[in-house]
Amino acid sequence: MAKKKEKSGSKRKRRKKANSKPKKASRKNVKSLKKKNPAVKNSGKLSKSPFVKKDRDNVQTDSPILMQSPRGMHDILPGEQAYWNQIRRSLDHAFLEYGFQRIDTSILEYTDLFVRSIGKGTDIIDKEMYSFVTKGRDKVSLRPEFTASIARAYIQHGMNVLPKPIKLFSTGTVYRYDRPQEGRYREHRQANFDILGEQDPVLDAQLIQLASRVIEGLGIKNIQFQINSIGCSKCREEYLELLKSYFESKKRKLCHNCKKRLETNPLRILDCKEDKCVQVSAGAPQSIDHLCDECRSHFKYLLEYLDELEVPYMINPRLVRGLNYYTKTVFEIWSSEEGRKHSLGGGGRYDKLIETLGGESTPAIGFALGLDRLVMEMKKTKVKLYKEMKPKVFLAQLGELAKKKSLRLFSDLEKSGILTAESFGRGSLRSQLRTANRLGVEIALIIGQKEALDETVIVKNMSSGAQETVTREKLVNLIKKNLKNNNVVSVKPKKTR
Repeated sequence: MAKKKEKSGSKRKRRKKANSKPKKASRKNVKSLKKKNPAVKNSGKLSKSPFVKKDRDNVQTDSPILMQSPRGMHDILPGEQAYWNQIRRSLDHAFLEYGFQRIDTSILEYTDLFVRSIGKGTDIIDKEMYSFVTKGRDKVSLRPEFTASIARAYIQHGMNVLPKPIKLFSTGTVYRYDRPQEGRYREHRQANFDILGEQDPVLDAQLIQLASRVIEGLGIKNIQFQINSIGCSKCREEYLELLKSYFESKKRKLCHNCKKRLETNPLRILDCKEDKCVQVSAGAPQSIDHLCDECRSHFKYLLEYLDELEVPYMINPRLVRGLNYYTKTVFEIWSSEEGRKHSLGGGGRYDKLIETLGGESTPAIGFALGLDRLVMEMKKTKVKLYKEMKPKVFLAQLGELAKKKSLRLFSDLEKSGILTAESFGRGSLRSQLRTANRLGVEIALIIGQKEALDETVIVKNMSSGAQETVTREKLVNLIKKNLKNNNVVSVKPKKTR
């Protein structure tokens, strides 16, 4: 019995020790901790956790950095740039040939701009914007699309006094907090074409022709334009009443989101991709059957222009687009490779948007292309990419003086239109010539200590191995003469006054 009491007593002592406050760390213990943990080493006192840094205002934790981009964001690596260069080339040719001027708007805008222009009840406003409050208490958002920013810039900078129509081209990133999926990212790239100041349907047809020109210029075939007219504010009011009445009778069959849309924006139900909503929408009243005379005439002429241009299109009565500012013409560009349909872009008229934002009445039309979608489609269809010109001349150097002279020579060759490769960071001549072999150049230019002093260059034929020494003055003409394919970039002479 005595032994049991002793054991229980020792247990109580151990519990007291465990529950008692820890003693202050000795200097020896602090020194050992500082050696093991740099976080403790930098702090004046030993903190409760060695991974917590304290300052007067806040507490920061040293969490590991994730070596990946945030979800829905992605990098465009050098290996993919050939696709993007082809898109940039096609866009640059198109906007200049069709008489557009480039405009670059701010990525960040006041949130109210998008709320008023895009409209409540749309997916973008309800759940897809990156919005926050700045230190100055301004409510701002990353742009989810370009059109509202274009309209704001038009009003702010007094573009209404410019000759009409005003044609604007813009490109850049847009941000939507949407569910990432194939071809859709939270940060994605768009190209926008807008025509402001005219309401003639011939401009609708010209924009559609322009979109076709850009996409086909990338090598993407089998595209089709889905087209509809959703009317103007006059005839749409009556149509919305009919639409709402129809969906009210089918309310039980609608999805949860569409039941909400029935009260806020019944037109958006037609755009729902849920199977049960698609089936219900199939029997809904069609907007083209309820157009006023003006809208009907506008749509009729548009279709006649498209027939004249031989642009492939299909009237899609369920096409409404997801933004409230659209009027009359709406369209999307679909690719139907391998039986699957992908939307590559779309747009429509927004005749009342600028007036809604406080400007004067200005009819307008525009469309956007999803550049990430275009790259995805180019990869799927295995389009033939434009081959960039490769250098056929390599400049090698040996020694500090030769390196200085090579910098000047490289600049002179570039100004003469001769595409030249180099490897200035490499010290060994052998390693530089290995790089030249790997690049497949025809001519290697070598400058050593002697050549740097004599203002000469050794010209080596990489195929035969033959080489000769020439002066700097004769070098450019000799290279142009010896290159097999005359791989010289044309250089326009400077204009003299």
